[in-house]
Amino acid sequence: MSGAAEDNPLEVVEICAGAGGQSLGLERAGFRHRLAVELDEHAARTLRHNLVKVLGYKEKEAEDTVCIGDVADPKVWNPDEHKGVDLLAGGVPCPPFSIAGKQLGASDERDLFAWAVELCGRMRPKALLLENVKGLSGNRFTAYRKHVLDRLQEYDYIAEWRLLQADQFGVSQLRPRFVLIALQEEYAKHFHWPEPHAEPPPSVGVLLRDLMAEGDWSADRLKTWVDQADSIAPTIVGGSKKHGGADLGPTRAKAAWEAMGIDGKGVADVPPGPKNPRVEGVEHPMLTTKMVARIQGWYGKEFADWEFLGKKTAQYRQIGNAFPPPVAKALGTAIKLALLKEGAERPLVEASEATLDPVYKLLHGRKRAMTVEQMVVKLASSGRPLEQPEVERRLAHLGHDFELIQKPRSNGEVAFLLGGFKAFLGQEDHERHELFAQNRAKIS
Repeated sequence: MSGAAEDNPLEVVEICAGAGGQSLGLERAGFRHRLAVELDEHAARTLRHNLVKVLGYKEKEAEDTVCIGDVADPKVWNPDEHKGVDLLAGGVPCPPFSIAGKQLGASDERDLFAWAVELCGRMRPKALLLENVKGLSGNRFTAYRKHVLDRLQEYDYIAEWRLLQADQFGVSQLRPRFVLIALQEEYAKHFHWPEPHAEPPPSVGVLLRDLMAEGDWSADRLKTWVDQADSIAPTIVGGSKKHGGADLGPTRAKAAWEAMGIDGKGVADVPPGPKNPRVEGVEHPMLTTKMVARIQGWYGKEFADWEFLGKKTAQYRQIGNAFPPPVAKALGTAIKLALLKEGAERPLVEASEATLDPVYKLLHGRKRAMTVEQMVVKLASSGRPLEQPEVERRLAHLGHDFELIQKPRSNGEVAFLLGGFKAFLGQEDHERHELFAQNRAKIS
């Protein structure tokens, strides 16, 4: 049994498990992995290694627990073998919703969020935990989120969204994540979101002082750097296989790192110092992967022993793409208390508090097509006025995630009907299969 396991631990099936950030947090919360599925071989090997080294699994048990391959490929695993598991969890790919990307949503071959919701309906776990980037919480995806909530309600789950920040749970990094938790009704009334820590996390300087001291710095130079790095880190990004080596993020992030006395254009092999190899023209030291892992939450007696396998860039991507273990533990603990019915009962509010796209609400379920002008008039009469350009913009957004049927009229105007949801839900003939095969080497 694992070190975190109890006599009768709750069980979790984890999809898109990565190198184990969420896995470790859930194990520390008291869950035992029945299965973990991961596409990237480096990350899967890291997870298997640490199931044995850190969590006490037997070698064969870890081999059987971590499954490598496309999570949506029926040849990789059979969800029907895990019906009724306590928890289905995962961090499905972020690029479909990332502000740094094109935000294609359901039109992106990497989008597995809606598929994971259908998987929940198929497997019928007691609880569902999905996390993604902050972009999914934006206005662009209000209709997408509403569709997700509608489907979960059809499957008799009570679902809630919440935007959480890693620094609220002891991680020295902002890292906002949009989290969806859904539970069967008998457990949902016992669920409470975890409370943020009372104390803020340590600054980057304080957090990394001992690791920086391993380099050949003078005591005065080290103190100067610790004093300069007096804030938490910007969001660590793992990047993808489409790009080159490891770096600490886009231009704005690099500027924040520079303000703390850190060069964000790369990751170092060894702790910095005047006598260590330096990059020509670089004024500030670079972080090592060990330092980045600590900033990501692999820190303290519960989380620090995790080892990352592979070369430096592979390690950095595993770390940067992970869900911080302390946040995963906080969420896992809250879910566990609900499943054990130990949380105080609360009244259930099934309606989402998220703002609903008024154009989606207007067109959803409607049988007769509407022109943009008709939509403007109808929205004004319902107390949610939108100008024509805004209606057209929202229609363009809806067209990424839904079939938008256009019906020309004799006067030259075009009327619109809202068709089916475009997202991959497991369909055998969905274009996702071909696009995934074409881009398999670039997807991480």
